[in-house]
Amino acid sequence: MPLNSDNTLLTTPADRTTVITHVFNAPRELVWQAMTQPEHVRQWYGLRAMTMITCEIDLRVGGRWRYVLRSPDGQEYGFSGEYREIVAPERVVFTEGFETMPGHEYVVTAVYTEQDGKTTLTSTLLYQSNADRDGHLGSGMEGGMRETYERLDQHLAALMDAPTSK
Repeated sequence: MPLNSDNTLLTTPADRTTVITHVFNAPRELVWQAMTQPEHVRQWYGLRAMTMITCEIDLRVGGRWRYVLRSPDGQEYGFSGEYREIVAPERVVFTEGFETMPGHEYVVTAVYTEQDGKTTLTSTLLYQSNADRDGHLGSGMEGGMRETYERLDQHLAALMDAPTSK
C-alpha cells in the first residue's frame, strides 16, 4: 500500500522490500552533503522531540555510521551500519540496524538524481525477511520518516537561503 505525503512516496513492491522516494527542492550536491556530513545530520535527523547525542559518520567503503537519539524521558535509541558502496553524490549503499534489535539489519540503496534543481532520493530497503519488513513498517517508521524528511527539507531551505561567503 503506497503512502504518499506531498513529496514522499512509500511502496512495498516485493515481500522483503520497501521503496521510499522523496523529492527535495535543492540541488543534488547539497542534499548529499546534508545527508553525509555530521554537522548537517545533527540538524535534522530524527523526531523533533528527540535530541541527537551521537552522530558518527566514516563515509568510506567499510566505514561505519552511528546515530543515537535521546527521548525526553531519557531513553536512548541507537541506529548504526556500515557503508558498502559510495559513488558521491549519486549513490550510497549501507546497512542499517536498530541497536536494541540486533540481527535484523537491512540494506539501503540510496540513489540521488537531480532535475531542474530538485533532487529525487530513491531509497530501496532490502530486509532479511518479510517479517522484518512488516515489523519495521509496523513500528511507526512511516511517521518518523515523514517528520525527518520535513526537518531535512527545512534544513536544506535554510542552507540555500544562507548568504555565501567569498
